[in-house]
Amino acid sequence: MTDMLPDTANPADLPSPTEVKTAPVGVGGARPASRIERDLLGAAEIPAGALWGIHTMRALENFPISGTPIGTFGELVQGLVTVKQAAARANHTLGYLDAGRANAIDAACNAILRDTRYCDQFVVDAMQGGAGTSTNMNANEVIANVALGLMGEKPGTYALIHPNDHVNMAQSTNDVYPTALRLGMLLAVEPLLASLARLENAFDAKAQAFSEILKVGRTQLRDAVPMTLGQEFHAFRTTIQTEIRSLKQHATAFEQVNLGGTAIGTGLNTDPRYTHAVMAELRGLSGRPMVSAPDLIEATSDVGAFVLFSGVLKRLALKLSKIASDLRLLSSGPRAGLGEIVLPPVQAGSSIMPGKVNPVIPEAVNQVAYLVAGHDLTITMCADGGQLQLNPFEPMIGYCLFSSLKILRAAVDTLTTRCVSGISADGSRCQYLSELNIGIITALVPVLGYDTCSAVARRALVENRKVTDLIIEENLLSSDRLAELLRPDALTRPNIGREAG
Repeated sequence: MTDMLPDTANPADLPSPTEVKTAPVGVGGARPASRIERDLLGAAEIPAGALWGIHTMRALENFPISGTPIGTFGELVQGLVTVKQAAARANHTLGYLDAGRANAIDAACNAILRDTRYCDQFVVDAMQGGAGTSTNMNANEVIANVALGLMGEKPGTYALIHPNDHVNMAQSTNDVYPTALRLGMLLAVEPLLASLARLENAFDAKAQAFSEILKVGRTQLRDAVPMTLGQEFHAFRTTIQTEIRSLKQHATAFEQVNLGGTAIGTGLNTDPRYTHAVMAELRGLSGRPMVSAPDLIEATSDVGAFVLFSGVLKRLALKLSKIASDLRLLSSGPRAGLGEIVLPPVQAGSSIMPGKVNPVIPEAVNQVAYLVAGHDLTITMCADGGQLQLNPFEPMIGYCLFSSLKILRAAVDTLTTRCVSGISADGSRCQYLSELNIGIITALVPVLGYDTCSAVARRALVENRKVTDLIIEENLLSSDRLAELLRPDALTRPNIGREAG
């Protein structure tokens, strides 16, 4: 066995992440189509070029559930591999893993982290029983076989590097998997935050562009007091800004992990120095301030951080859905609706009605929000299902959270690029509705009193006339005084230049 390997390896020297030989054994000198591996249940054939092994194969047979392999979630793979790399380094530092094996495992982890094609070897279904054991073993086997390839050995030569004895040394699924999930969440939230920042900027640009367009504010779908279209879009921007802060704040809960606790948090099969050593390595590799939970037994069974973060994602999703619904209402028409804004047309809206264009992008965002809310309920039930020293349903929690993060990011990007950035205002429509707005009478209550204003509002509604015309007709205010009180800035920014009569 090679004693030492370089910290980094040439990708050309690595076993191909997609190589699976299918030629029959012994035909024309071709490589065998399979290799034999064994576990406690017996022997089984594994595709010769597969970088996973028998434990992964059992999981493939047992869990044909969602059709979504764990490799779909690249951040989870990255979290798993980073944990394994930290453990190998810590075990070598403490003298339990020799330099040759430690260096090979370390180099294999670097290779997997560099080359996203290896995600194709993380094949077990994301929905699985066993509290993540199948996921952990899939990672152990892939890392072992990549390391063996670096050493010039064939996959499955586990006497040299064993998935359990060496890659999984001083670990249990019960501390590896939760730690990898948490690290994966920290990684997966970053792209969503970047997407939300772009959406915030898009709303801010529209808020500035629409800042001088007076329109009707509405409560309970009824005409209310005036505002500007810019204020409406600025409120959308503020919503997104608030959710960005909330996501950042609550994601920090994932920086506390139970790595080193092994099976139930007691640290069985670890050196007393191991937890400190592996956490130091994890911080260095991840670049994040990861800390060990103060009570590893409690932390091993606790999924509270996932429940809390899921609630934050649900809140974000529902706020996005509210914005999407508002955009649909504001653009309704084009002739018989509100029609204050125009969404960019992205596709024909009907197979039977020529010329119809629908608000399909906001509709898609609505549906994503409903799915995220459903995922949150599933996570709630999974959290409730945990018993004693372990919650066995973390794979479903991970599936739901990674799925929510992924589809939310896609929805936000689509909303930004295919909708918000191309929105235009119908200024003449906003002006027309503003002039008909009976709610404008509210601004005159401090001057004329509630009862007088109520009578004017009723008459305007019955006679289908403008409030301003009736105020002049009834000699309640002079035209100059009325114009002063109904200045756009007085109506939409009442603390600026407002006089009481």
